[in-house]
Amino acid sequence: MVLLKIRNVTKIFGGLIALRDVSFDVNKPEILGLIGPNGAGKSTLFNIISGFHSADKGKIIFKDEEINGLRVDQIASSGIGRIFQEPTLFMQESVFENVFSGFHRRYREPVWKAVFYTSGAREEEVTKKKRALEILEFMDLISARDELAANLPHGRQRALAIAIALASEPDLLLLDEPVTGMNPSETMAMIEKIRRIRETGITVLIVEHDMRAIMSLCDRIVVLSLGIKLVEGPPDKIKEDERVIEAYLGKQVV
Repeated sequence: MVLLKIRNVTKIFGGLIALRDVSFDVNKPEILGLIGPNGAGKSTLFNIISGFHSADKGKIIFKDEEINGLRVDQIASSGIGRIFQEPTLFMQESVFENVFSGFHRRYREPVWKAVFYTSGAREEEVTKKKRALEILEFMDLISARDELAANLPHGRQRALAIAIALASEPDLLLLDEPVTGMNPSETMAMIEKIRRIRETGITVLIVEHDMRAIMSLCDRIVVLSLGIKLVEGPPDKIKEDERVIEAYLGKQVV
């Protein structure tokens, strides 16, 4: 089943063509890698999918609905979660409070009920708190629930960012360099977490420069270079493609 369709997407900044007629599908549920050298257009495409930029041409179709032109919050509410390259945590709040904040788009009780703390609002709060603890357990962060986010090591901060995104109940999760800056053991732990996320039925689209992580994690890979899609396919095909080796990898990854 196709969850996300990228169709002929073009984006121009001044005289620079950041993306040129890029098209591919993201299937449910899979882990799809998006790779390419710096300036290939990966972050631009993520920003278009999540509503931070608009495409100059082409369509983004999510769950059979065109989402071009929707606001960032509308796209998030439709079922697309995202983590960014840089930390976007509430550093002086606890790990639990960070995850609980991720539910704000999913509250079903109207605002006035929350203000007056009606029985319905109380019940929903209890449910969300329980779910926050489940997410922390899932991401191996439950022991740090009362720690300030600022006190977490880098790898656990990245895991917390994903936990916050999971609180929004996404169908599609965009991960922007989730293992960058991690040591090998942290990288392997994060890879396992991402696999477990896919096992729950959430589709993952990931940008990452760690080629060993990408090759071991992804079902398929799309390669961009200078804003153009070079090739897409399974990891074994990608790492042997001469265009990829020349444009990005530099040498064969084994």
